[in-house]
Amino acid sequence: MADPSTEETSGRYRRAGAPASAAARPTTVDLHTHTRRSDGVLEPTALVAAAAAAGVRLLAITDHDTLAAVRELRAADAAPLPAGLELVAGVELNARLADRELHILGYGLDPADARLEARLTELRAGRRRRFEAMVARLHDLGLPIDTALAELDLAGTDALGRPTIARALVAAGHATSVADAFERLIGRGGPAYVPRPEPDPATAIALVREAGGLAVLAHPADLLAEPGLLGELVAAGLGGLEVYYRGYPPDVVAALASLAARFRLLVTGGTDYHGDDGPYAAAARSVLVPAAVGRRFRAALARQRTAVATRPARRRSARPDGVTLVDR
Repeated sequence: MADPSTEETSGRYRRAGAPASAAARPTTVDLHTHTRRSDGVLEPTALVAAAAAAGVRLLAITDHDTLAAVRELRAADAAPLPAGLELVAGVELNARLADRELHILGYGLDPADARLEARLTELRAGRRRRFEAMVARLHDLGLPIDTALAELDLAGTDALGRPTIARALVAAGHATSVADAFERLIGRGGPAYVPRPEPDPATAIALVREAGGLAVLAHPADLLAEPGLLGELVAAGLGGLEVYYRGYPPDVVAALASLAARFRLLVTGGTDYHGDDGPYAAAARSVLVPAAVGRRFRAALARQRTAVATRPARRRSARPDGVTLVDR
């Protein structure tokens, strides 16, 4: 099943446990992964090394609300990527529609886009405020995790999320697992849950598109019964559907593929790897994203880059850390 450290563990196909069906061999395409720059457990360099060792050739890092990992890996002084591995810049955005949470994946983004970075900075600030409020609520419940958090070393974490709190709850002895922490304490409706402001799906999609990216709906199985809602997202600019995902049985994959074809959406897939559910190699064996998906994904990104290249010239500005950003 999906890694229990995902931002929201609700949903029929996203509960913790063994994969519904495991791939016969590791996938060569993984378009949904996370590092320590948001709520994963691996450093960016460790993730790309693990992915390459598992046979992955096309990898997207889609940390929540940050492109920091990709910036690090592409920096002039960074070590070369593993031979044969192609890295795609991505991000995962939480969106709110009434009482439903949807996750939008953005691909092919320009890590030097100033407006995108400004909005992501706002979203990360909201995450930190929610994080601190939940820690305080846990303290009031008699479940302090300050010592455990200190031992987790969060210095490199840009986008704090509930999985980090869940790991601290486990370390402090207040939960038996990350999944248990979500189920009893910090999941939606739990005694320590605190909501945070989230954009609506159309706004999240627009943010991706305005930054030159492709917008894809993550782990969308719960929308199979609501094709009308998917149609609204397509009208808002959604370009793809995550058809291949850990824990999705063959009938769900087939139904999602059919839905993607109906709306002429790009098909994507990935492990949604965070790291709480075992090593990356095991995640790569749990879902097989066909090589054809990778080829079509590359072609879609190439078309997107061509479209972005024809836009009017944009003014560049420099961030305080010296990174030059594009100001649209």
